[in-house]
Amino acid sequence: MSEQNLSSLIWSVADLLRGDYKQSDYGKVIMPFTVLRRLDCILEPTKAQVIAEYEKRTKEGVDPTPFLNRISKQSFYNSSPLDINKVLADPAHIKSNLLNYINGFSSNVNDIFERYEFDKQIEKLDEAGLLFMVTKKFAEVDLHPNVVSNTGMGTLFEELIRKFAELSNETAGEHFTPREVIRLMVDLLLHADSEALSKPGVIRTIYDPTAGTGGMLSIAEEYLTGPNGLNPDATLIVHGQELNPESFAICKGDMLIKGQDISNIKFGNTLSNDGHDGAKFDYGIANPPFGVDWKKAEKEVKQEHERLGFAGRFGPGLPRISDGSLLFLLHLISKMREPEKGGGRVAIVLNGSPLFTGGAGSGESEIRKWIIEQDLLEAVIALPTDMFYNTGIATYICILSNHKSDERKNKIQLINGIDFYTRLRKNLGSKKKELGDEDITKISEFYFNFKNSDYSKIFDAVDFGYSSITVERPLRDEAGNVIVAEKGKQKGKPQADSSLRDVENIPLKENIEEYFQREILPHVPDAWIDLSKTKVGFEIPFTRYFYEFQEPRKLSEIDEDLKKVLSDIQSMLNEA
Repeated sequence: MSEQNLSSLIWSVADLLRGDYKQSDYGKVIMPFTVLRRLDCILEPTKAQVIAEYEKRTKEGVDPTPFLNRISKQSFYNSSPLDINKVLADPAHIKSNLLNYINGFSSNVNDIFERYEFDKQIEKLDEAGLLFMVTKKFAEVDLHPNVVSNTGMGTLFEELIRKFAELSNETAGEHFTPREVIRLMVDLLLHADSEALSKPGVIRTIYDPTAGTGGMLSIAEEYLTGPNGLNPDATLIVHGQELNPESFAICKGDMLIKGQDISNIKFGNTLSNDGHDGAKFDYGIANPPFGVDWKKAEKEVKQEHERLGFAGRFGPGLPRISDGSLLFLLHLISKMREPEKGGGRVAIVLNGSPLFTGGAGSGESEIRKWIIEQDLLEAVIALPTDMFYNTGIATYICILSNHKSDERKNKIQLINGIDFYTRLRKNLGSKKKELGDEDITKISEFYFNFKNSDYSKIFDAVDFGYSSITVERPLRDEAGNVIVAEKGKQKGKPQADSSLRDVENIPLKENIEEYFQREILPHVPDAWIDLSKTKVGFEIPFTRYFYEFQEPRKLSEIDEDLKKVLSDIQSMLNEA
C-alpha cells in the first residue's frame, strides 16, 4: 500500500471524530495512534521473548532495559503482555487495557505519549463512545516495517503533520516551516559539501535548536540519505530541542518511526536549558520564532553572558529583550564543529530586524560585529514576502560557516530572491506564495556561482561596518560668544552645546578625519569630533543594496490621467 493510500486510510479516522472534535484537534488523536500502531507492528515479532525476558530479569531484581532492547532489536520495548489486538478483544475494558498497554512502553517512548497527553484523549474518546472504533480503525492498518519502510513511514507522518498544520493556522505558524523553504535551506547547507558527503559510509550530524515537529531534520535526512538523495549510503544523525510539548511529541515520534535515536531529541527551552550542552555538530538549521521576547530565559541568559563571557554562548552581547532571534543564532554558532575537526555550517531563517536593528554599541550591533569580524557569515538570501503561515513580513536565510572556501573568505554575498515564487491557488493563513523547484534551483545557482549579477552582489565583509562619530558644536552665550570650560580636563576648551550635537555614520573604509574635513566642516566650521564617543557598528540594510530608482511620472501624464478619470465620472453621472 502506498504512503498516500495509508494516509487516506488513517485520515478516514477524522470521519469518526467529526462532531466530537474540532478539526484543529484531530491530530491530538490521529498522531499518537499512528505512532502507537507503528510501534505495535515493529515489536510484534519479538513480543513473546520480551515478555519472558522481562519476567526473568524482574525476578532477579536487575534493570531489564538493556536485555529487552537487545531482544527487541530496537532502542525501546514494551513489557506489557497486551497489544492492540488483545486490547480490542476485551471491549468492555478497552480504556483500562489500552492505558496499561501504553504504560508498558519503555520510558523514552512513554515520554512521547505523555507529551501528547494521550491519556486525556483516550478518556475523551471513551466518554464519546468512540474509543473502540478508533482503535479498531488503526488496528486494520498494517504498518509492519516489511510493509512500510522507515522512509515510507516518515513520508506518511510528514504528510499527516502538514495536513494538521493546514487545518490550524496557529499551529502552522508557530511550529511549521513551509517544506519548500526548508528544501532551499538544506540545499544551501549541504550541497556545498556534496563531494565529501558522497563518500561511502560517510556519517554527519545535524542539529535544530527550535525543532518544532521535526520538519527541518526530516527534510535534511531525506535530502542526504533518501532514495534520490546525495548519498543513500550516508548516515545523518539528527539532534534537536523543542519547547512546545505537542510539537516535541510529534518530532520525537517522527524520529522514532524513522529509526533515529530519540534520546537526541530534548525537551525544554534551548536558551535557558541547553539540552545538548557541550555538543558540536556538522550542521545547524533553525527557524526561530520571529520577534518573540526572551523574558522566560532572561535570568539564565544574562547569568551565562556575565559569568562565562566568550567561553559561553552569548559572549558577543545580548539583543533587546523583545526579540531573541540573535540569541538562537549565537547558540547555533556555539554548536559548530571546530574547523580543525572539519568545521560546521549553519542555515537560519530571520526577519529583517536582526540584520539592521540597533545602532553602534547596541547588543544587536555588537553581535553582528563579532559574527562578521570572525568571518562566519557567508550569505544572506532575501525570500519573497507572504511565504510563511503566520506572517507576510520580509524574511531572510542566513548561511554561516567557520571553514569558508578561499574565494569566500572575508566576503559576504547578498542574494535577492524576492521575485522567485509561485502564487498559491488558495491562501494558507498568511502564506500566499511558495517556492517552486525552478525557484529553488535559481536561488541556489546564484549562491553556488558566487558572482555579481542583478540578483547577487558580493561585498567585502568590512563594507557592512561603520564608525559612529559624535559631532559637537560650541555652546554660546546670548551675545554669541563661545563659552569655554573653566576647570577639569576640558579647561580652556569650548563647551559642547548638547542641543546641536549630531551623530554621523562613516563607512569603515573611509578615513574619519578626511570625511570630517570634506563633508562636515564646510557646513559647520566650528564643529569638532568627540573621539571618546566614537563607536564601531555593523548592519546589513539589505534593501538598500538592491534599490532601483524609478523616475517619477511627468506631471503632464498625471494630469492627462486625472482628466480622463474625471471625464469618466462625469459620463456616469450624466447617464444616471
